[in-house]
Amino acid sequence: MEMRTCASRFFRQFYAHSTHTHTGHGASRPKVSSRAAGTYSRNRSNRQTGELVWKKRPGVLPEDRLAEYKQYDMVTADDLRTRKRRPKRTRLLMRDFIEDSLYNPSYGYFSKEAVIFNPGEPFHFGELRDEADFHAQVGKRYKTFEDELDAKEFNDTRQLWHTPTELFRPHYAEAMARYLISNYKLALFPYHDLIIYEMGAGNGTFMVNVLDYIRVIDSEVYARTKYRIIEISTQLATLQTSRLALPAAGAHGHADKVEIINRSIFAWDTYVSSPCFFLALEVIDNFAHDVIRYSPSTEQPLQGAVLIDSDGEFYEIYSPQLDPVAARFLRVRDAACNFPFTHPLRWSRMMRGVRANLPFAPNMSEPEWIPTRLMQFFDTLQKYFPAHKLLLSDFHTLPDAVPGINAPVVQTRYQRQTVPVSTPMVCLET
Repeated sequence: MEMRTCASRFFRQFYAHSTHTHTGHGASRPKVSSRAAGTYSRNRSNRQTGELVWKKRPGVLPEDRLAEYKQYDMVTADDLRTRKRRPKRTRLLMRDFIEDSLYNPSYGYFSKEAVIFNPGEPFHFGELRDEADFHAQVGKRYKTFEDELDAKEFNDTRQLWHTPTELFRPHYAEAMARYLISNYKLALFPYHDLIIYEMGAGNGTFMVNVLDYIRVIDSEVYARTKYRIIEISTQLATLQTSRLALPAAGAHGHADKVEIINRSIFAWDTYVSSPCFFLALEVIDNFAHDVIRYSPSTEQPLQGAVLIDSDGEFYEIYSPQLDPVAARFLRVRDAACNFPFTHPLRWSRMMRGVRANLPFAPNMSEPEWIPTRLMQFFDTLQKYFPAHKLLLSDFHTLPDAVPGINAPVVQTRYQRQTVPVSTPMVCLET
């Protein structure tokens, strides 16, 4: 109950503030603290063989080069969208570094690396003994799926992952389709069409399952249905389009119902006045976050950025000069949430003073990862989809997160094994 109350207060306070979008992040220079990335990268001397040889990244930011680093330009993920490779001698806010790593059209994870698991025929859940039996069946189908991919092209670093839509089809999509039909008929039918926007549709399986179900259950609603996918990944948008073009997909008969829009939701500029349902399923966990640390003594927030030096090494640096987006999030949260919540400064000032005087005590708090990109997503919905109803489905917790509060999970795969990583500042080069 407290979580729901806090969320309600946050959203009321959030929309009471200005929703002006700040596109520039300023040219502030880091001047308080820095922390090097203690991660690993592939040895550049092995590019010809492709052999994985891991070397430790530098553990200390070279103080004698700090003046040089201060001259590096601050860029954003939008600035790098047309680049084929990430530039060196530059700086990005952490959220821009994560955004660029995930969604850059040339080298981003979802643009080039991601492969979504397709288990084939739906699972017959009534025939499964228990959860362990289900996981065993998923493992077998994973092996079959990846064996078929390797038969076409072997890849020991294939980034393969699954979604609830694929594992629990068609039941997962049908449950949400029942919600859509019920709410549409209660509030909108017959005066408006059933307009559905799905952001990040993966293989397009959810779309097909929903439209199949609506057509079978209520032909009148199906006749009024329009399904629009907003997909940032050109690779996945092409896959979704191909599903509608295949004979099997053609048999579904949904091609005239679907529009696939290959665009980032954060670049959306079309006003949608009609009532609509906006779906974001396992999407917001992939939104970029900012990282904030605090001075234990003054409680001043410091915003994290990633510095890329002339050798392509990554360093995490912190500045007391907050960009407008992070500053707004902290301001709105402080105004909306007036009771205790998990925070790096949850200890009393006296306890923090004691801890700060211990030998080898850090000069900053543990990291706090704040969902600034999610806040900007709500801005877009308010500005361009004023009559929407939002349907979200996502994970409430994730294992093996990097250090910090509300921290992300960073993983890679090697030889079909998931490898957890301790920082978002990861670069694998071949």
